[in-house]
Amino acid sequence: MLHRGHASSGRVPTAVGYTFHVRRELDPIALPGEVLHEIDERLRRASRDVEALLAEASRLLSELTRQMGLAVAAAFERERLDQLELEALGPRRALMVLGLRGGAVHTVVLPLESELSDEELAEAADALRSRLVGLALGHVRLRLATDLELVEDAAVRIVSRAATASWGHTESAWFSAGAGEFAIQPEFADRERLGSLLRVVENGPPLDRLMVDAVEGQAAVRVALDQDRALAGLSLVSFALPGRQRAGLGVLGPLRMDYARCVTVVDAVGARVAEYL
Repeated sequence: MLHRGHASSGRVPTAVGYTFHVRRELDPIALPGEVLHEIDERLRRASRDVEALLAEASRLLSELTRQMGLAVAAAFERERLDQLELEALGPRRALMVLGLRGGAVHTVVLPLESELSDEELAEAADALRSRLVGLALGHVRLRLATDLELVEDAAVRIVSRAATASWGHTESAWFSAGAGEFAIQPEFADRERLGSLLRVVENGPPLDRLMVDAVEGQAAVRVALDQDRALAGLSLVSFALPGRQRAGLGVLGPLRMDYARCVTVVDAVGARVAEYL
């Protein structure tokens, strides 16, 4: 289970050797209390919005493992709207807060074509709730763009137009952090290879599928990925998040990465994120 890269190199474990180590000998470490506190605080501050939470989780994972941190959430289009609030952010900006059944929250920043008072925003929120609560988010998006009753009132019309224009894409939300960590790894001294890898990471597949297609609520280790040529020589430590929302997070790194630390960090961050979903 050892090989030499070239005549002058030392012997290093093969993929089979790393797999044996992970399955038979891996002993997760204990994280210091201050690290656990940092995880709690940073995720708590980002917990109001699911996408902000996952983005922060990817950054934490990268910083704590010195590998690439990843996070994904499937599109919210089938989730049903349970609550809707509008909050003023400035003279011509508002925040639409969408509470989904199951507890998740999605937010949309609205650039308004005209200034609306707090009273007008409250009345618009009442009108929107009466028409939209209970619908799947995909239908909410369609109703905002096509429901004629939502354009009768000026304030509701302004909010509906802003929401239609500002609503994010319908694809899965995909987050990555720590590309710079790969740039300094000896495995990626070849710029062409690094570029191929970063393109795969930027696009999402197949990494997004690997992170959610696993046993929920615990770290999973995949040694020596072979789903794409750009992933050769890499391993993935992932955590499929439990709940109705298909989501996951993890770290991507070279075969020689510190599996004990990565598993411990992914478990800690994953368990904390799961509490907010």
